[in-house]
Amino acid sequence: MKLIANIPFAFWFLTLLHRLRPLRGSIHRHVSTGDVLSERRDIRKAEDLFGDFLVKKAGIRLETTGQENVPEGPVVFVSNHQSYWDIPVFFAAVKSKPFGFVAKSSLRKIPGFGNWIKDVRSVFIEREDARASLRAIEEGIGLIRQGFSLVIFPEGTRSRSDQMGEFKKGSLRLATKAGVPVVPVTLDGTYRAFEESGRIRPATIKVTIHKAIETKDLGKREAGELAEVVEEIIRKQLEEKSK
Repeated sequence: MKLIANIPFAFWFLTLLHRLRPLRGSIHRHVSTGDVLSERRDIRKAEDLFGDFLVKKAGIRLETTGQENVPEGPVVFVSNHQSYWDIPVFFAAVKSKPFGFVAKSSLRKIPGFGNWIKDVRSVFIEREDARASLRAIEEGIGLIRQGFSLVIFPEGTRSRSDQMGEFKKGSLRLATKAGVPVVPVTLDGTYRAFEESGRIRPATIKVTIHKAIETKDLGKREAGELAEVVEEIIRKQLEEKSK
């Protein structure tokens, strides 16, 4: 029954991929000509379409605060990870710049979605392969130097609830090596849109964009503790709702 209940989402997604084709074609042309500015512009247009379309179809109500906390230039967004909905919600809620994701390599194999998430300049990582992880960090730094931003989910997997796992040590090495600001983001309630019931359903989701943390002048010890600092910021925001 749950499979049948989620069939509309598959239809929405196929419709969305069709609507994205012109923008994806433009993105591919910009990549081939090295026009990074136009590529970033069209990626953001595509992300607006992707996020807004799915959020509206699912009946999700977003309450976003802190847009003013996103600085100019490339950043690394760092967020908790509750749901499959985190990616479209991120696109719909964070409007200031184009960004890709640091994602597990298995996502690249999902028909349709894998190619799409690659088009927006995401980095795929093999968590069990140390050398591959280092190569992914270098790839991410290269994208940041071209003006792209990235999103990291340091828990490494979905919590599927309002509980939050520990951030993996070293997960913010990409940001500290690139020397760009880290912007903590708290996602609260994305699991209600799917994981809580196993079917797509309306939900109210709160997205809190916290103040940026500069990394370019951090010492070795501070850089090593950054994941813990960001984890505490996000965890505290999640706990506020229960008071």
